[in-house]
Order: sequence, then C-alpha cells, then structure tokens
Amino acid sequence: MISPDQTPKAHITDLGKRARRASIEIAAASTDQKNNALRAAAAALRERMDAILKGNADDVASVAGRKNDAFIDRLELTPDRIQAMATALDDIAALPDPVGRNLATFDRPNGLKIERVACPIGVIGMIYESRPNVGADASALCLKSGNAIILRGGSESRNSTREIVACMQHGLKTAGLPVDVVQTVGTTDREAVAELLKAVDFIDLVIPRGGRGLVELVRDQARVPTLLHLDGNCHSYIHADADITKAVNIVTNAKLRRTGVCGATESIVIDRLIAADVVPALADAMVGCELRGDAEACALDARLFPATDEDWGQEYLDAVASIRIVDGLDQALDMVATYSSGHTDAIITENAEAAERFLKVIDSAVVMHNASTQFSDGGEFGMGAEIGIATGKMHARGPVGLEQLTSFKYLVHGNGQTRP
Repeated sequence: MISPDQTPKAHITDLGKRARRASIEIAAASTDQKNNALRAAAAALRERMDAILKGNADDVASVAGRKNDAFIDRLELTPDRIQAMATALDDIAALPDPVGRNLATFDRPNGLKIERVACPIGVIGMIYESRPNVGADASALCLKSGNAIILRGGSESRNSTREIVACMQHGLKTAGLPVDVVQTVGTTDREAVAELLKAVDFIDLVIPRGGRGLVELVRDQARVPTLLHLDGNCHSYIHADADITKAVNIVTNAKLRRTGVCGATESIVIDRLIAADVVPALADAMVGCELRGDAEACALDARLFPATDEDWGQEYLDAVASIRIVDGLDQALDMVATYSSGHTDAIITENAEAAERFLKVIDSAVVMHNASTQFSDGGEFGMGAEIGIATGKMHARGPVGLEQLTSFKYLVHGNGQTRP
C-alpha cells in the first residue's frame, strides 16, 4: 500500500525500482522455480477462496446500483471462476518455458556463430478495468515469461486484486523468488496511472485492457511503449450459404454466453437472401437481448428496435446487439472493414470460397469461420491464459500469451575474430 506521506509519483517510483530489481532475478530463474511459484500460487487461490470471495463481495457491493449487470458480471467472482483462475495457473506452469528459445542460428563465413534467442521484456505495467481475474492471468504469464509486473486494476476491484496479488506473492516466496515480481498500485488516485505511463526509467511496456476510453488515455499520455487492446466490437456475418440453424446457434453463443467479454459479438450482419428466415429465428433464440436493426431488418420482425449509425461499431458489453442486412459478400466485407475495431470478426457459411475470401480480406487480429467469436481467448487458443487481445500490428497481435511477452537478443560466438 502507499505510505501516507507518499505522492503518486513517489509511489510509482518505489514500485518501479522494486520491479526493476525483481526483473533481473526472475529473468534468470529456472523453469522449475517459475513453475513451482505458479503451482504454489494456484494452491493459494484455492486455499484462500473465502478471503477472495469476501474481498470481491465488498467490491461488488461498492458499485451496487451504479453499474449495469454486464459490469457486475465482469467484476464478480464465484468459486467456479476462482477455480478457473487457479487451473489457468497450473496450465501455464505446464507450458514450455518461452525464455531461452533459439529462434534462429546463423553461421557466418568468418566463423562467427550468431543466435537469436528469446528473452524477457523486463517490467510490464498492466492497466485494466473491472475484471479481477485479469490480474491473476497477467501475473502468471509475466512470471512464466521472466517479466516483473505492476498491476493497476480498476478501483472497483481493489479488494479482489489485493487478495489475488497476495496469492501470487505467496507462490513466489514459496519458490524462493522475489515477491516484487508481482506488485499492485496501492492507490486509486488516477494520478498514479499518469505516473505509471511516464515511468520510462522503470517500465518497459504498458498494456491497457479495457474500453476505448482507457486505451485512448494510454495512447495519448504514455511515454512508455504500449501494446494496445482496443474494444471488441466483434461482427458475425451470416452468409447466404450458411446453415441457418448452425448460424443462429453460433451467433446466440457469440452474443449471449457472456455479454461482458471483449470477444462477444456486438453486430450481426445478414445476407439479404436469407434475412427473412434468419432475423425471426434470431429474435426467437436471443430472448432477453435487445436487437437493434436497420429499416429492412425491423420490417422483418416487430421485436427489433431501430438502430442508428452508431450501433454498427458499438461495443455494448451488455445484452444488446445490432442487425444489419447486406447485399452479398462484398457489401459485408465493406461494412465489417468500416466498423470493426480490428479485434475479432467471423463469417458463418458452408461456402468454402466465401469463407476463404472473408478470412483473407478482413484485417482483424482474429478472423473466424463457423465459430463463435467468444473463442477469441488465449485459454481457448492453448496459451493457458492471455494478458489481452492486441489489435495493433507490431510485435504481438491477437491473444497475448507467453511467446508475445518475450523479446529477443542476439548472441554472437567467436574465436578471436576482428573486423577488417
């Protein structure tokens, strides 16, 4: 926690110094040490479940009546969700160590041998909003990839985050590693976020995970390099050659399995040739979801509400979806390209040629064929967990897991060569 006499700048400087020292040790830690820390942290999450649930209940109570159901769903922890967090840590421990991987080897004519080897990035600053499980996932991925991390969770999740970080630090201590590998900002003062974004002497990379407002704040104010995660206004396009039953099942899951996750479909694009069958079928299946349609869609089913232009690129994070009818694949491609945030978009079709074109043309981090957009998740990709979905095009893209949390360096081996 922050000392009473500490300013936000002094607090971030203190965290940064501790993290920098810890990053040197964790970078050199053995695979067994890191895996032991993860497994001990997973055990602590299970053993301290009551304390985590108590802290989380306090967090949920603090926003009762002020936040919608989708926000509460992202914030709330349950025994099953805590168990899933612990399982993710065990899964990450079981994955290969990404540090020290030989990425390439070059033998030069002068006898030099050059290796490109994966290495940790250093110190990661993680800024996220209401989902406390992000703290566990991010900490575990950074630990396994040899990085130190400073967490700044949303003020609404401060009690949950405190308990989760205590479990991670217990695991580190058990394995003989410095507890400062995982730290959390001990103040809800927003000035601390600004100071974290300017801490170029201590922080190597900042990763924001949240809505557009958070990402824009980081993009505008950061002096530290960033790995951006934009909002997930995912689109699902139901092509004319789709199996309608399959399409309705996929889209219903993509929207309603969990409405508050970034992989939830927010806009449904439907080919005009099958719209008369698909729109009523969606309205039947998606009970409890407010469907906002263009004029043509609304004319096909009175249960739809009129949409505005803002709906096509909106991230609702709620039981709301937009429906737009298009005249074929070309119009669908144009619509998705215009309104997508570059997170995840899907086509549902039995036409292999149409699917291949959609997969090639849509320039999002994740593009799917005949699958729910809610599979856009590091755990589902076999990464154990994810630190976020990167929507940029540099260094990492899509689910950010262990590999994406490493950089590389060149190791040059000689036997006395000098350059002429």
